[in-house]
Amino acid sequence: MKKVLFATTALIATASMAAAEVRVSGYGRFGLDWNEANDAVAGRSDTNITSRFRLQFDASTETDGGVTVGGRIRAQAESRDGTPGVAAWSAPQFHVAYGGLRVNVGNIWGAIDSAPGLYLNTTSVDTGIDGMGFNSLAIGNAFNWDTFTSAGAGRNGIEAIYSAGGFTGHISYSQSNGGTVAGSADGLQRTAIMLSYSFGDYFVTGAYQDSNAVADDELGFFAVGGDFGQFGATLSYGTTDASDSITLAGDVEIGSASTIVAWVNSADQNTAAGRDGTAFGINYEYDLGGGVTFVAGAVSSHAATNENSLQAGLHFSF
Repeated sequence: MKKVLFATTALIATASMAAAEVRVSGYGRFGLDWNEANDAVAGRSDTNITSRFRLQFDASTETDGGVTVGGRIRAQAESRDGTPGVAAWSAPQFHVAYGGLRVNVGNIWGAIDSAPGLYLNTTSVDTGIDGMGFNSLAIGNAFNWDTFTSAGAGRNGIEAIYSAGGFTGHISYSQSNGGTVAGSADGLQRTAIMLSYSFGDYFVTGAYQDSNAVADDELGFFAVGGDFGQFGATLSYGTTDASDSITLAGDVEIGSASTIVAWVNSADQNTAAGRDGTAFGINYEYDLGGGVTFVAGAVSSHAATNENSLQAGLHFSF
């Protein structure tokens, strides 16, 4: 009888898997981080191990009418600046897609965060193993926009993305319940739109965000970029109520396995908090094959003390 039950259960599970697609992916990264800013923190060494391990689960199925319905969830743990992280699950994201239209609900990506040219074309999408403070971002109020949260509650939002040919349009809205914004009885609300068009090896992007929080409100972003054989360049500009910032980034392929990305950012911050002045950085990557990449980076930040940092390590994806 047990054999019959086991065979029946296995048959049902196989049928379910045949009707749906489940994919597991992720990456790991680890290396050494020397950060001059750690000298100002009592009991913290300026040299530490930085690491992250991420597992991502994507599941989807398709209706008889060709509509795809699916979801995504992540598990992640990391350590930075000598502070070990605790493994955590992300809030889920659900999606419905048909043709060139996709609608996400829950832990959304966000229209600003999805803008081409906002991040660098590197394994950490900035400099070094873990981004090294993301000083290259052309938006001074870094991460005051919706983005998929890999280890936490994330945003409670909805977004629609439409792509056709070289055009992509993205609009997102989110609202945080359980907390209020100063001067308002409502939780934090954000509405953002992003339009992008690519033609050949070139692209142009524009994005804007409106919010009921001053730090998030009237946020604008614009970028142009392209590839020129083994070279590439991106010019991006970000503006908020508190700052204006511009970034110039360039990359060059050396041989078949090496890439160097260099960038400089100039930020004008009119409040006491945030970035002000000039920052620059350089990132080197060597493809070792099998999804493994050696990464090294150096950054001089916007801080008045011109704090410097260095990183080197390995990144592997699966």
